[in-house]
Amino acid sequence: MNLDAARGIADTVLYEGYLLYPYRSTSGKNSVRWQYGIVGPAGGVEAGAGEETTLQSHCLVETAELDARLDVYLRFLQIQSREVQAAADGRPEEFTPVAELQVGSTSWLSWDEAVEHEIAILDIPLAELSAGHTAEVAVEGEHLVELLRDDAGAVVGRVVRKRLPLKGRLELLATACDSARPLAVLSTRFDNIGDFVPAPEGTVGVSPRDVAVRQSFVGTHLLLALRGSSFVSVIDPPDWAAPAVAGITNRRCWPVLIGEKGDTDLVLASPIILYDYPELAPESPGALYDSTEIDEILTLRIMTLTDEEKEAARATDPRAAAIIDRSDLMPAEVFEKLHGALRSFGAPVEPSARAAQPSEPDFPTISGDGTGVDITGDAGGGVPWWGEEMDASVTPEKDSVRIGEVDVSKGSRVRLRPNRRADAQDLFIADRTAIVTRVYSDVDGGTHVAVVLEDDEMSEIHDWYGRYYYFAPDELEPLKPRKTAGRPTDQAEPGEQGEATG
Repeated sequence: MNLDAARGIADTVLYEGYLLYPYRSTSGKNSVRWQYGIVGPAGGVEAGAGEETTLQSHCLVETAELDARLDVYLRFLQIQSREVQAAADGRPEEFTPVAELQVGSTSWLSWDEAVEHEIAILDIPLAELSAGHTAEVAVEGEHLVELLRDDAGAVVGRVVRKRLPLKGRLELLATACDSARPLAVLSTRFDNIGDFVPAPEGTVGVSPRDVAVRQSFVGTHLLLALRGSSFVSVIDPPDWAAPAVAGITNRRCWPVLIGEKGDTDLVLASPIILYDYPELAPESPGALYDSTEIDEILTLRIMTLTDEEKEAARATDPRAAAIIDRSDLMPAEVFEKLHGALRSFGAPVEPSARAAQPSEPDFPTISGDGTGVDITGDAGGGVPWWGEEMDASVTPEKDSVRIGEVDVSKGSRVRLRPNRRADAQDLFIADRTAIVTRVYSDVDGGTHVAVVLEDDEMSEIHDWYGRYYYFAPDELEPLKPRKTAGRPTDQAEPGEQGEATG
């Protein structure tokens, strides 16, 4: 196992959303922070201020080896308030809280920071977890004061940093499953057992949510490491383990295998939904904390900030300052790598499915996709993708693709059966019916069918704008046309509404 590499992945979960572009405290995007893995204090939800007190996940473990050992790493952020106070004129022992204080060339801002923690519970015998294992977690609070002096050495203010103590409880339990091979469900539950304490009456400038977050475990997740046994994927389990997965319900935390593909000794229980074996893009030079943008676009935006905006970001947080400095000093060869990398997520095109001219290199064409799905139309014939005649040979509005025994083209009805896990939206549109609008072919021989949802009132607008969902042919099930008013056409599919539509 490679725990250091796993921590690199886990750190992206830990700090996801920590601070958003344009990385200034005055930005509206940063007025509500800390979005993921918040385990709130008891009573916070009831007070309308905090989040739930529990994270719970379940993963599968092969249990043939009774001497297997489990290591658990609980990781989270503890919020630290940073209050800037200005010294009163003539009375340096008296201080008043301020939003910002300029000391020489340095600007100090009141803001919330975070301190990361990792608590290790090591060498737990797996065989003993059938009786359960409980570990109490206690994190101390701290009160730090840093005096601020001007160039003459006089005290002009101070920075007061406070962290509140946290108390939690981690419970582990292994429950045997009835399966073809020795298997157990390893359950983890983490609770914040501290009580919510409201802000003192008269407190201003701090929301009830901020008060609760300072009493919460933030970005909370677990790294689970096995020695002498193996985890089994709960996302893509083997057939013999599928019944055990059917009975699992995770709560605010989802376990995935982590490491090199094929490794089964590490699991990340994450508050953000991931697939097995998540990876950090090797082209990315560092953390940006903002999941809504790709690195290149976000770096370009940072480069366009004015000097004043960059200084405001640097003053907001040391991590923001590191982002600004990295973008300003990024070498051209590093930036060029951000432009993109081509990675294949599907099966490679078989050479036999590519049409190549004799004595010419085996360039891919759009005559087929290597999956047994044939495109009908004028495409193909060994024409290289860069040839001008290739564009003329493809007509997405007229081309069709054969799925099973049915030719599917513009206007065809299909049922959506997503199986590529290409987009989280697949969860919401699976099994819905759609209308085909285009059939596309790419230069690598792939086929892509563009559709709009049949029951979407905006489908005509989406079609007009060219906003489609795209699916591979094997993700579509052809359907009969609906009955049209005044014309005796095929009946609707079983289970569908059969009323006439005009």
